[in-house]
Amino acid sequence: MNPNSGILILGDQLSWHHPVLSGADPAEVVIILAEVAEEATYVRHNRHKIALIFSAMRHFAQALEARGFNVQYYRFNDDVPSLLGACQRARDTWSLAALHVCEPGEYRLVEQMTSWEQALGITVTLHEDSRFLASRADFSHWAEGRKQLRMEYFYRDMRKRYRLLMEGDQPEGGKWNYDADNRQGWRGQTDIPQRPNPVLDAVTQEVIAEVAVAFPDNPGDLATFRWAVTAEDAEKELAWFCEHALPRFGTYQDALAEASPWLFHGLISMYLNIGLLEPLSVCERVEAAYRRGHCSLAAAEGFIRQVLGWREYVRGLYWLHMPDYGKRNALSANRSLPDWFWTGETQMRCLSRALKQSLDLGYAHHIQRLMVIGNFALLAGLDVEAVCDWYLAVYLDAFEWVELPNTLGMALFADGGIMASKPYAASGKYIQKQGDHCRACPYDPKQVTGDRACPYNSLYWHFIDRHSDTLSQNPRMGLIMGGWKKRAASDRDAVVHWGEQMLQRLASL
Repeated sequence: MNPNSGILILGDQLSWHHPVLSGADPAEVVIILAEVAEEATYVRHNRHKIALIFSAMRHFAQALEARGFNVQYYRFNDDVPSLLGACQRARDTWSLAALHVCEPGEYRLVEQMTSWEQALGITVTLHEDSRFLASRADFSHWAEGRKQLRMEYFYRDMRKRYRLLMEGDQPEGGKWNYDADNRQGWRGQTDIPQRPNPVLDAVTQEVIAEVAVAFPDNPGDLATFRWAVTAEDAEKELAWFCEHALPRFGTYQDALAEASPWLFHGLISMYLNIGLLEPLSVCERVEAAYRRGHCSLAAAEGFIRQVLGWREYVRGLYWLHMPDYGKRNALSANRSLPDWFWTGETQMRCLSRALKQSLDLGYAHHIQRLMVIGNFALLAGLDVEAVCDWYLAVYLDAFEWVELPNTLGMALFADGGIMASKPYAASGKYIQKQGDHCRACPYDPKQVTGDRACPYNSLYWHFIDRHSDTLSQNPRMGLIMGGWKKRAASDRDAVVHWGEQMLQRLASL
């Protein structure tokens, strides 16, 4: 039978749980996958991200064909400019009468697709993405009537709904949140396990070579590419994490370390976000490890909170507040992004390490993103749109639905408190506590002013001072604001003056 319907599968929808694919008859549909210029270039994507998605798409196409599906695949070198262009070509090649699409994860694509039916001249059906654990309607219902949309309460409802780490109707161990147990810095207390790298097959090697040629000026050291590109290999990565790193994950999840970019982290967010892993099965695997005594409750709860709580929560916030959310700038941050954000060439050791790692590997864990890079951007008042575009470009797990709330809302407080109850601002003392970068830094985290003073220190107080009217109204900032106002005026003036000098010298810090 000649198929008369097309299913467009995007590069972050490579899942057999895809809402259209899961019930499709191979004899009646053609699957469309396309590596298109528009999606690969709308920001300066990390080459790890491009290679991961292209290789995973090609492997998924092979798996589809093995199951008997007709696949129309367009490679980047086939010069297909856009997803719409790919669908137009497929329509003509296969005489398609209908197109089915799972809703994309970015508002800009949803907006584009509203005109596709007219452009294609065939029926276009946009299906709800059922691969998340909370639908957009679920989140809207939860948010209705609430003055504050705090993740903690959403997370508790999700725990109850999916019966994860529960004892009847109460949380396992009597507490919902064990975050206080998961904040230790790492300084060699225990060995970091050596991670095996996935084997790069001929398909992945070909993609890496093509990406190196097509995107010569994008960030990303492709010689370090170590990512799984199939569901089977992603499952192996998850299994390794549960066996070897999960027992220490909770303890050191906030740690910063010179010795390793990975520490005890899962390194699976990119697989969840492109469809190679399913969120509920991931949570159940971690719960099972706890139930058999392989890890602490704090480790299991901390991990499940990231997936079941935080990941679903940020997606809900994104769709609830778009498109206006992306335009918010509550603190009027508009200072130009320093050039060294694209090189990592700054003397601040913690920031240099986090930036270079992000640029080279396409990866940094949440404290590097939030409390090193994001914290600096917040304190310096860097332009919100530029910072958000940087995060979207640099990280291989970044898609706008997850990146924008985390950056604009959590890191930059640009949404005015929709997401975070206070700005996540901190001085150099926090960074010193969480890791060992300060030992190799020319700046001293104990000094606030002077040539050797850690820039985070004066910038922190400069931030507190210039936003004092706004922050004084925040009950969680009362202690900090009260202490600042009690300091001698001459002391405050000296610190703010030094902070202003730091802002004027950003390019050379």
